Amino acid sequence: MEEKEESRKKLWLKRFGVGAFLFFLIKGLVWLGIFFFAAKSCNS
Repeated sequence: MEEKEESRKKLWLKRFGVGAFLFFLIKGLVWLGIFFFAAKSCNS
């Protein structure tokens, strides 16, 4: 019984880790895009 519960916790932690990684990756790319287009619009 304990092994099942522990493996379920590990699975949720792994899912949370992947979700957090994707969230921050996308967030970072969006910010890079915002800065890129802001700099591009200021120079022209």
